[in-house]
Amino acid sequence: MLSFNKGTRTSAAFLLAFALVLAAFTGKNFLEMRRPDRVVPAPGFTSHMLSEWFPNISGTPVDTPVFIQDSGVPGGSVLIMGGTHPNEPAATMTAVIFLERATVSRGKLFVIPFANMSAFGHNSPQEASPQRMHFTLPDGSVRSFRYGSRATNPVHQWPNPDIYIHEASGQQLSGSEMANLNRAHPGVEDGPLTQRLAKGLLELLLREEIDLAFDLHEASPEYPVVNAIVAHENSMMLAAMVTMELEAQGVLIRLEPSPKNLRGLTHREWGDATSTMPILMETGNPSQGRLRGRTDEHLVMTGEDKFYAKAAQLGRLFIPYVNDQPMDLRVARHTESILTFLETLEFLDPEIAITVEGVPSYGEILEEGVGAFLSPVPDQ
Repeated sequence: MLSFNKGTRTSAAFLLAFALVLAAFTGKNFLEMRRPDRVVPAPGFTSHMLSEWFPNISGTPVDTPVFIQDSGVPGGSVLIMGGTHPNEPAATMTAVIFLERATVSRGKLFVIPFANMSAFGHNSPQEASPQRMHFTLPDGSVRSFRYGSRATNPVHQWPNPDIYIHEASGQQLSGSEMANLNRAHPGVEDGPLTQRLAKGLLELLLREEIDLAFDLHEASPEYPVVNAIVAHENSMMLAAMVTMELEAQGVLIRLEPSPKNLRGLTHREWGDATSTMPILMETGNPSQGRLRGRTDEHLVMTGEDKFYAKAAQLGRLFIPYVNDQPMDLRVARHTESILTFLETLEFLDPEIAITVEGVPSYGEILEEGVGAFLSPVPDQ
């Protein structure tokens, strides 16, 4: 019969207490990730839920806010969407800046800052990613936003199959891609949550007759399609005009055609299934790549990484990289690109032009930082 002395019992009690405290702390952090980030829409925006266009996601973890500012003046309808992949945070923050700063005087602007709301509620396993990133505002207050995962939370959609078959095309992909919103388009009426979310976005495009739709992303610096615009045939002429204008301004950017044999992505499926001009944009983010060192908030916000600095010296990267690739630069690139698209749209087709003011320029964001253009959150 086993017996334990007093010292052994004390050690066991201490370890049990420590485990309970640790479980409570980590459990609290885990549940905090499920709390939606607060935003402060600029005057004129109305708040809706995507389920208004697609009731099949009503009450589910993927239903997400849609903000609309209608000028009341005839013009185009434009969608700006961030958060397809929440661990590509410059995309989310660009959408938030448009939401909190834009004044629309012609046409109608739709903003979805958190496209895959479920994916914001967790971090990718084994990536050691930070849970949040923080921005200091001019008044000294601090706002934080979640740094989520590329995939829908497995608590909400599980398990993934060994092979994911894209329903619209029959294309076979890795099973984990079933939880990737940007492999789920144009969506499935009664499919898994991610596919229903994609279907809801398609319904919004169709019913609102969106003329121009942006899906914002980030990519690793060693990935060839980075600091790039990816355009469907429907939007290639507009994208080419914008690329030339951006390069004239000193914002170098690649223009890539949407591959016809890679299915499930917004720039392919939205262009095939609707009359919209879809645009996907990528900025270079070291926290996305495989060459990175420690993945913490500092890396996410600054892009400073000695391994990427070495890779740049060896000519292994597809973006200019010296010592950093900060959030301010990445958001500035997205913001300036969208503004240039909106200005160029009028030359392509005046009937679908949209006028948006109040959004900071490339130079303003670089000089003052993203936090300068976020609004203080009112007291609860």
